[in-house]
Amino acid sequence: MTRPVTIALDAMGGDHGPSVVIPGAALTLERRPDAKFVIFGNEGEVMPLLDAHPKLKAVTTFHHTEVSVKMDDKPSQALRYGRYKSSMWRAIDATKTGEADVTISAGNTGALMAMSKFCLKSMPQVDRPAIACLWPTVRGESVVLDVGATIGADAQHLVDLAVMGAAMARVVLDIDRPSVGLLNVGVEEIKGVEAVKEAGRILRESALPHLDYHGFVEGDDLGKGTVDVVVTEGFTGNIALKTAEGTAKQIGEYLRAAMGRSLMSKIGYLFARGAFAALRDKMDPRKVNGGVFLGLEGIVIKSHGGTDAVGFASATELGYEMARENLMAKVREMMAATARPSSAPASPQVAAGE
Repeated sequence: MTRPVTIALDAMGGDHGPSVVIPGAALTLERRPDAKFVIFGNEGEVMPLLDAHPKLKAVTTFHHTEVSVKMDDKPSQALRYGRYKSSMWRAIDATKTGEADVTISAGNTGALMAMSKFCLKSMPQVDRPAIACLWPTVRGESVVLDVGATIGADAQHLVDLAVMGAAMARVVLDIDRPSVGLLNVGVEEIKGVEAVKEAGRILRESALPHLDYHGFVEGDDLGKGTVDVVVTEGFTGNIALKTAEGTAKQIGEYLRAAMGRSLMSKIGYLFARGAFAALRDKMDPRKVNGGVFLGLEGIVIKSHGGTDAVGFASATELGYEMARENLMAKVREMMAATARPSSAPASPQVAAGE
């Protein structure tokens, strides 16, 4: 993409709304000075914050909306009252109409997925969209999906996830042939449920372009970075994600308690604080904030609802990179190269949060 990337923002989404979204967009602009923004939200809440960031305001088109989707709304409820007029819907629609290249929202995940599917539609060869995230590892980062869009998966859906995840890895990790693993209870081919074993067979025999199938991986391989892309269904993926986030917080609390336990611990911390700062930076969840909705006819990024401006900027910059590197074209190219049995049944659709 040679023209500037235009980013649509749902300013009213998340726990903190415009007070996080607008400063986060300003941080993004500092690091991505060619970015432009289309912001949707309540004028009384958004404009004072935009006025405080004149550089951002100069590259922003603002649209007033009266309706905002609440964090505890059910997807069906949000669709009923928020379709066509909420800040969330209009931000998604901006990507559909071409006013923007990517949509970012920190709002209700289930509502965002339901509205995105309704507005943008799924890609022709994709039964169900997925949420993919970046996962910090000892080797750098991996792409993990699905982390909560839908529950359950048949073999073909897992294969679709592998292809879409590899396309994202090519963009974000700059790897021409990402290695892909299926999350399982063991690495042996005889282990696991039938859907996972069948997906492994398809990937092993298909020799898909731009993808190297590694085989099965286990839970501890997520942190090791054994593969570039880890594939699982949304129930397991969401549990893995929340477990990892909780474990990171737990370790942080243990370290803080240990460092203040005695005078010698405090002195030791003074000598090692550079190393601790590096560890804290590595484990900062704000640095990898942003779930990418894959399988839709457009790019939508879900930011964590409780993040701050730094975290929201990470999600916004992820969206910028997805659009800049033309994620949609890479997904379409790789999906087109994937042989799909004509008799493959469509998987039941279960929207996130429903």
